[in-house]
Amino acid sequence: MSDNDEKHQVAVAPAEPDARALRRALLKLDVIFLPAITIVYFLNFLDRSNIGNANAAGLSRDLGLTDKQYSLALTTTYIPYIVAELPLTLAIKKIGPHILIPTLVILWGLVTTFQGFIHNYPGLLAARFFLGATEGAILPSSMTYLSSFYRRRDLAKRVAFFFSATSLAGAFSGLLAAAIINMHGLGGKKGWQWIFRSEGLVTVVYGAAAFGLLTRSPGTTWYLTPDERTAVVAALDRDRPAQGEDQTLSLSAVLSALKAPQMWFMSAQFFASGVLLYSMAFFTPTIVGTSLGYKGTKVQLYSVPPYVCSAAFALLSCFLSDRFSMRGPFVILASLISVIGYAIFISHDPKNPAHQHALYAALFLQVMGAYTVAPLQSTWMPNNLAPFYRRVTGITMGFISTNSGGILSTWLFPKREAPHYHRGTSVSLGMAVSMIFWSILNMLYLARENRKRAKLAESETEAFTDEDGALGDRSAKFRYIL
Repeated sequence: MSDNDEKHQVAVAPAEPDARALRRALLKLDVIFLPAITIVYFLNFLDRSNIGNANAAGLSRDLGLTDKQYSLALTTTYIPYIVAELPLTLAIKKIGPHILIPTLVILWGLVTTFQGFIHNYPGLLAARFFLGATEGAILPSSMTYLSSFYRRRDLAKRVAFFFSATSLAGAFSGLLAAAIINMHGLGGKKGWQWIFRSEGLVTVVYGAAAFGLLTRSPGTTWYLTPDERTAVVAALDRDRPAQGEDQTLSLSAVLSALKAPQMWFMSAQFFASGVLLYSMAFFTPTIVGTSLGYKGTKVQLYSVPPYVCSAAFALLSCFLSDRFSMRGPFVILASLISVIGYAIFISHDPKNPAHQHALYAALFLQVMGAYTVAPLQSTWMPNNLAPFYRRVTGITMGFISTNSGGILSTWLFPKREAPHYHRGTSVSLGMAVSMIFWSILNMLYLARENRKRAKLAESETEAFTDEDGALGDRSAKFRYIL
């Protein structure tokens, strides 16, 4: 056989996984691995967004910050955050996610803790800079990590559980802040300082524990039996050809993702999603206090229910998304919910007491929409990019776009525009509409590609070739998920 024939020979099809062993393995992963990585993101979002609760508890007043200075402090977080995302995430295979992720958890936990010792504006800027540098790679590396343990059709509901951490962090942050600010004066420290100290120390402790909870890959997971490990690896190999998952890191592998139209359609969605997501993370307590008129601990407590509802709605939406193997229609539905929420908010007067309930209902819709879109988009991107480094690059570019939207969000809701926040609400409404537009465009493109490939496809029983594995989603046998 010639070298050329050998190169293009049909690869042996991966063995059919043992169904019972696979079910046992998925159950164990769902009980141990999924909660372990979800807690990482819970703490990540909690420690990045708790500045909103700290600000409601008096941070700006005690440090003498203007609206502009507070927004600059938030913006400072995103600059190193964006810079760190791609190089650290690309290094995940070489370093190992079981080493990289816990190390970053400990580092940002220490930075969060030190925020409780700042006493001036330069100190706040320095703390937010290092927080961004240490947190930057967590979300893309976690999504890459998740996508290496679950098949594409199993991923959305797990990503929904993972992203429920953002909703729960929003809810828990308010409850926790309401309790912690009662420590005001203890040790001569302010209540907002105790928010940073307490939450940062919890993160450091969990980061140390994560070294034992997180494993390098499904094939090296200590709590799975040999049969279960074999079943998971076989299932993943049938979902994505193993040849492509062994892709070598190179500039061409990274650049190939930048040539994929679906990556850019998704990145536009991620930008809009980032504006909505981080606007609420940073400013919900402020809006509850200024637009809805609640005071004191009620500001923190009334911030909680919208996030609880959004977690439940996101889980249901992503479960149905997996059930029907569709992402786009559910992104559009969640975006429409956001559109309705912002439309209600902008059409009611916060100064009219009769409108208070409508404004609070609008907040529910805004949170539910944005926090449901996020996990769906984060599943849709890796679903349609392969092999490994093409997928990793796409995932990272998506979250770079999200955090670029986060930069815009930091300037949308200054207190001087309270209680109407016309500018911030109008921009958010436009972003929600844009998500619908980009989702439709992405679905049309993917559907067209699938139709073209259906005409070229060989028999369904034929195995992937080595060339197909290297091509990844560019192979004629690859089918995009709409």
